[in-house]
Amino acid sequence: MTLQPEQLGQSKQELAAALKELRKRAGLSGARLAARCNMSQSKISRIENGKSPASLVDVEQILRALEAPPEVLTRVTELARLAHTEWQGLRALRRKGLHHKQQELASLESSSTEFRFFLLSMITGLLSTPEYIRASLAHLEGDQSRLIARKLSRQEVLYDTSKKFTFLLSEMAVRWPLIAAPAMAMQLDRLASISRLPNVRIGVIPLKGLMPVAPMDTFTIYDTSLVTIETTSGVLALRDSKDVAIHLESYSTMESYALFGQEMRNLLERWSDDFRSPA
Repeated sequence: MTLQPEQLGQSKQELAAALKELRKRAGLSGARLAARCNMSQSKISRIENGKSPASLVDVEQILRALEAPPEVLTRVTELARLAHTEWQGLRALRRKGLHHKQQELASLESSSTEFRFFLLSMITGLLSTPEYIRASLAHLEGDQSRLIARKLSRQEVLYDTSKKFTFLLSEMAVRWPLIAAPAMAMQLDRLASISRLPNVRIGVIPLKGLMPVAPMDTFTIYDTSLVTIETTSGVLALRDSKDVAIHLESYSTMESYALFGQEMRNLLERWSDDFRSPA
């Protein structure tokens, strides 16, 4: 199944309808299917009516109970993965107003307790100086002061000690000269300062030695329930547990290459000095 962004909004309803149709074809009542799956009848009803999303595990249990043939199993399982995927295109976000996206992110940060950021090519807004944030939005037309203010306001969440943050940044993300050299030095100083917060870990992955894996995306893991992936054209959100597990494993691998604590701050200091004293 080829993933088309426009399909993502329809996939939940399609999955619910497909499961209901398969149950009817098998000649089973909702109660009998529920008994075979060790689920409640009300859960089966909510899944079939699209009121409660079926997890991939739920779908696999139902399909086994219905003795679905392999081709049906493959098709409906792929539909279930689509149902746990959301796409937000950048053009649509711009039309709506990117400050609304900041509200959504603030809500996610409010409802989650553990955050894992993998930053491949840029520093995230939570760690950025005002000048870095302004430069990251310079390509947008119009007055972005409202959006900048929302990004800066979101940084307050870092001081909530009930939440745990880990940021992994590639050397490219840290050293990419998005702003003038003196301002970049101040941005690196800010990273070092934030790394001293008790609930924040900042790791930097230097480009040295052998790293036999290569990350493809910038992504964020919220607790163990959601992954958001940033691309040039939009944001992909994955909620299926298997997709989350894949990114947790990738994150763990990248974490093993990172420097933390004073070793990381020493590296940032050297790079900051390089920006202050360009050759």
